[in-house]
Amino acid sequence: MSNASQSPLSPLPAPDRPEVAARLRDALLGASFTADGLLELLGAPAYAALARSETVPALRATRGDTPLEMLVRLFLLQQPVPHARVADVLPVDACLATGWLKHAGADELAATVDVRPYGGPGGEDWFIVSDLGCAVGGAGGIGSRDEGVVLGVGGASTTLAGITVRTPVGAALDLGTGSGIQALHAARHATRVTATDLNPRALHITGLTLALSGAPAADLREGSLFTPVRDDETYDLIVSNPPFVISPGARLTYRDGGMGGDDLCRTLVQEAGERLNEGGFAQFLANWQHVEGEDWQDRLRSWVPRGCDAWIVQREVQDVNQYAELWLRDAGDHEGDAAQYQARYDAWLDEFEARKVKAVGFGWITLRRTGAAVPSLTVEEWPHPVEQPLGDTIRAHFDRIDHLRGHDDAALLEGHFRLAAEVVQEQVGLPGAEDPEHVVLRQNRGMRRATRVDTVGAGFAGVCDGTMSAGRILDAIAQLIGEDPVLLRDRTPAQIRLLVEQGFLDPVR
Repeated sequence: MSNASQSPLSPLPAPDRPEVAARLRDALLGASFTADGLLELLGAPAYAALARSETVPALRATRGDTPLEMLVRLFLLQQPVPHARVADVLPVDACLATGWLKHAGADELAATVDVRPYGGPGGEDWFIVSDLGCAVGGAGGIGSRDEGVVLGVGGASTTLAGITVRTPVGAALDLGTGSGIQALHAARHATRVTATDLNPRALHITGLTLALSGAPAADLREGSLFTPVRDDETYDLIVSNPPFVISPGARLTYRDGGMGGDDLCRTLVQEAGERLNEGGFAQFLANWQHVEGEDWQDRLRSWVPRGCDAWIVQREVQDVNQYAELWLRDAGDHEGDAAQYQARYDAWLDEFEARKVKAVGFGWITLRRTGAAVPSLTVEEWPHPVEQPLGDTIRAHFDRIDHLRGHDDAALLEGHFRLAAEVVQEQVGLPGAEDPEHVVLRQNRGMRRATRVDTVGAGFAGVCDGTMSAGRILDAIAQLIGEDPVLLRDRTPAQIRLLVEQGFLDPVR
């Protein structure tokens, strides 16, 4: 669907009737309109097809007359349903009066918003509200800057939710809240949640998401980036899935930042530091430019604000052609006028050429406010599969950084370490050879890293169970291999530090 053919967005349900949202929630739960209920009804293939915007399998699976099938057709597939059938399941009069439902013909009703069941990390049954056509599979080309379409759950949303550190905090900020997914997650472990968005429609929908999910209300504020935040306000957690797409304009509010190049993401990161309390985390998804003659890692290091540790992971890189094609398809431009498509493609490439951009990276940025004299700054590329959720893994990374920063080599050798869970050792060499060509330690959890070690590193890691100090283990290894223990103690701490930093070894505190 092209933007030109899209009709104005429908009116939204009333935001000030929480009692109706509570009654609707009870009715949805009573009919098993939940993430688990959907999976059981549709089956895994049809359920997965919804994420690809393919609704035919779900339509085929909901041809019956059960309450759950009716709700899937009504709220996820945008099908009109007979009034009498809806009245058997939902509080129809209240839903009509408050705008959750509308008349569609003489004897049928339709939903005014998409409602998608969403399973919380603690087994909660939540509901994500979004504009019609946006609950499954993304926008499909719906919306424009003026219309301000609000999307539902997407891959970026769930990625950010999975990497966020989930420790109890006093105050959390969801910047660019959209449909309120991150605010909903934060409400589980934050005493106070503030959610901001440039789009007032998004704030309205976030309020509906929270109410329909039975979560506490958030402090909803309109404005761009940190503009709605008062000068004296700081937070223990800041999260943002911003409109990070690097584009030649700001045609689509939900994805285009409206600043040149990657300036929006840079500004967001740079301004986050002064908004964090000591020990607080700021976590973002972002795109960044790979510019000719510039190291992309140096570019990102320059974004990190003073007084913050940072861990930046590049998950994917696309050349400028791939990148332009991805977002032109996202907007549905490939289905419209061929000349207009070519003109927009040219405009994208003109923008990149003017900025000397050769590729675009995508990944995660985590900041932590620290009082350390020398903050830790890690920028790396890791395109390989990981195990979500990663919040605990990310928190543990910064805990290990603190430990290493507070221990010189002598103190490190006095310390005790334990091999992390589910680390395995692989040896590579010719069949029958006495010694392997190299040894690899591999994680089966979290980041799922693999790193080469020498025989000393492998032997050291293999006996780390927390009972012996690092120094004593090295002394024993020196005796086994006939090496001077003083020399071994001198050259091994760097390898120990790397194994600790990458999560293969955990300090015993």
